Amino acid sequence: MAPFVPLLFWGGIIGKFMFFLPATLIIILTASMVVAFTINPVLAVSFMKKGDHMRSDDKVYYRGLIISSVAFLILGIIFHAAGNALLGNIALSVIALQLVGRFILIPLVHIFQERFLPIMMRTYNDTLSWVLKGRRPYGVLLSIVILFFATIGLLIVRSPKVVFFPDSEPNFVYIYTTMPIGMDLEATDSITKVIEGKVYEVIGESNPIVESVISNIAVGASDPRDQDRSVSSHKSKISIAFVEYKDRDGISSRDYMEKIRENVKGIPGAEIVVDKEASGPPTGKAINIEISGEDFEKLISLALNVKQHINSLQIPGIEELKSDVQLNKPELIINVNRAKANTLGLSNAQIGMTIRTALFGKEVSKYKEEEDEYPIQLRLKEEYRNNIDKLLDMKITYRDMATGGQFRQIPISSVADIQYSYTYGGIKRKNLKRVITVYSNVLSGYNANEINIEIAESIKSIPLEEGFEISLTGEKEEQKEAADFLSKAFLISIGLIFLILVSQFNSISKPMIILTQVVFSLIGVLLGFIIFNMDISVVLTGMGVITVAGVVVKNGIIMIDYTDILQKEGMEIRSAIVKAGATRLSPVILTAASTILGLIPLAVSMNINFYTLFTELNPQIYFGGDTASFWGPLAWTIIFGLAFATFLTLVIVPAMYLITYNLKHKAVVVKGKLKK
Repeated sequence: MAPFVPLLFWGGIIGKFMFFLPATLIIILTASMVVAFTINPVLAVSFMKKGDHMRSDDKVYYRGLIISSVAFLILGIIFHAAGNALLGNIALSVIALQLVGRFILIPLVHIFQERFLPIMMRTYNDTLSWVLKGRRPYGVLLSIVILFFATIGLLIVRSPKVVFFPDSEPNFVYIYTTMPIGMDLEATDSITKVIEGKVYEVIGESNPIVESVISNIAVGASDPRDQDRSVSSHKSKISIAFVEYKDRDGISSRDYMEKIRENVKGIPGAEIVVDKEASGPPTGKAINIEISGEDFEKLISLALNVKQHINSLQIPGIEELKSDVQLNKPELIINVNRAKANTLGLSNAQIGMTIRTALFGKEVSKYKEEEDEYPIQLRLKEEYRNNIDKLLDMKITYRDMATGGQFRQIPISSVADIQYSYTYGGIKRKNLKRVITVYSNVLSGYNANEINIEIAESIKSIPLEEGFEISLTGEKEEQKEAADFLSKAFLISIGLIFLILVSQFNSISKPMIILTQVVFSLIGVLLGFIIFNMDISVVLTGMGVITVAGVVVKNGIIMIDYTDILQKEGMEIRSAIVKAGATRLSPVILTAASTILGLIPLAVSMNINFYTLFTELNPQIYFGGDTASFWGPLAWTIIFGLAFATFLTLVIVPAMYLITYNLKHKAVVVKGKLKK
């Protein structure tokens, strides 16, 4: 359980998302320990007998088999007659499992135990005896150290792609469209209909793998990662929902996304982003460059320079660099002639409040109906407030104190004129500094980390004035934080394991042997990803390595513990190591094999519908899907690491045990001579 404890303190969104995995494992392992200490001994006393533990050839066994089969057959018939096919088929399945167990599994178990296992134990016994002779343990240890550094070198030469979370086939494709600020709602709607037409050119009118196409105008049209939930008349979103993975008949939804991305290009004035739903917890953009500083004009110039510089490099995989600053927001300035207004007895506040009331309204009273109150707003009719000329012709009614408080009416146009201009859409700040973000998605088939590394190297050549800074954030920043935490969690896990092992063995050398085995298990993980050319997920592969540490430690403990017992009984060191290895071979192999076999369906993305298996006798087996694609790297990490760690447990641990024993023995001899 110790390796999973640090993961409970993982902070941030990623930590909240992954919290349930270590928490579940700790709970399950705790329950397993309680069962092992209490229930298993009771079951062993009740059902295990000395010798002939299978009891598969006597009359009692067959009588019990026949009785139970007939009982479940009757239950199956009753359930089917009652119309409950699920329970009926489950009852019949129990009969099938009993027959398979008797006539297939039990014979195979006998073959494994009586033929294969003895051969395997003799072979292992001879191999281990050969390894432990002379200077060979040192050679074996040196070989594994060389292999460790060779694997790291191979990782540098043939570095697999590193991703934050695994990529999967999109279930939803989103097309975000941003028009110039101030665009009329009807105009945005007309542009969206044009984009809809281009989408249907790709997917067709009645595509069997497309479930729906929904368009949003203004409301809910922003990218969720922009943290902008405002109603914007210049924005729209088209959502394309695909059917479940199993119903797509092998057709790739990613191909549709790429074709749509190409087809919607070239619409004048429209900024279009084609994206899919995020895998895992919400993160920033794949490419996210933050330019910060105080002088906003220089900041805009620097952001434009960064954008042009990166575009000039023509780095493959960047969809389109965009900036989050709006420089062309339409602005209507009303310039008040203060001298003339003062002459007429008007103030800027009066003019401003009159215009505000005309456009946005003013609460002049309340309407009460029983217990409810409704505000009464006074403002100009829509036909007047949307016409600038009529708005300026509106008269301001006021009391002129210069003429003894007489009422006067002056049109706004007599004391003010208008000016059409453009301004910023908004200024964003981060840590009190003004920030402009340049961002982009990454096209399918390209790796965001590789692109970010190239960008990071290229922007070093951009000259910066004092007070300005360029940094890569977004997904890259969160990925680095996750990698740093997992590295610390791995070291803390090693420390916790070490303390537990020291308290168990009352020794430093034996825990070091087991922890060395944990480190060397990384060879299997890295070689597996390199050989099969798989992407390494920072989060899931990191958690897989920590999980491997827990299993590897357990196997090492049972090997060393039994060797200590044999030594205390007076057995010679090499004989004790060989006997302990041969005796513990079966539990070590079975532990590793059961874990690996249990993870293979997840690793190969195998899906079975057990409900339809029992109701319709149709398991609906298929390979692939979101869940399997997401958790696949975790499963493969454990499989690769545990497979290699099993070899370490059976060969390297005995060799290191003998080496430490010899070193201690020599130290004792030398110490004795020094005393004499």
